[in-house]
Amino acid sequence: MNDLIAKAAMDRRIADIITPVIEDMGFEVVRVRLMTSTKETILQVMAQKPDGTIEVDDCGNISTAISAVLDVEDPVVEAYSLEVSSPGIDRPLTRLKDFDQWAGYTAKIETTELIDGRRRFKGALAGTEGDEVLITLDDQAEEVTIGLKFEWLSDAKLVLTDELIREVLRGRKDKGQIDEAQYDEVETIIDGDEE
Repeated sequence: MNDLIAKAAMDRRIADIITPVIEDMGFEVVRVRLMTSTKETILQVMAQKPDGTIEVDDCGNISTAISAVLDVEDPVVEAYSLEVSSPGIDRPLTRLKDFDQWAGYTAKIETTELIDGRRRFKGALAGTEGDEVLITLDDQAEEVTIGLKFEWLSDAKLVLTDELIREVLRGRKDKGQIDEAQYDEVETIIDGDEE
């Protein structure tokens, strides 16, 4: 089954080179993109631990490790900057399991082909069923949940909402990555936005 980790042929080639290195370090590859503009070329690699977290030092260690293997394999002809980062709170959804993990949260999904006259879908994720991603559309008069085959997807990401921020921060607090005061400070900011 396809995934959205690396879509273009060059992205897949790079992912094939760096994934074993990243996995040997205890991380998962979330996305690989080689982005070229008129000014520069950037190789963006998003990674995380299996629990969904990653620290700045981890990104540095991954960068050092994959730089070495990329220097040897040399898949990119032009000069490029390597950028290793976390997926962020409004993360891309690149594997079928991501849609189950983030069920209940709002996402934007795009498809490669028109489906019922549209390519863009937004709503609450409702998990998966077989090879289909389930999403409850938020632009309908009544609640409608549809299934989109995972292979039809061209892009998917979570939408940044107060609920998503709260959940991510609650998880970090529970894991001891932020303290109670930091959590309370963000809660106050979020609650202030709702008034």
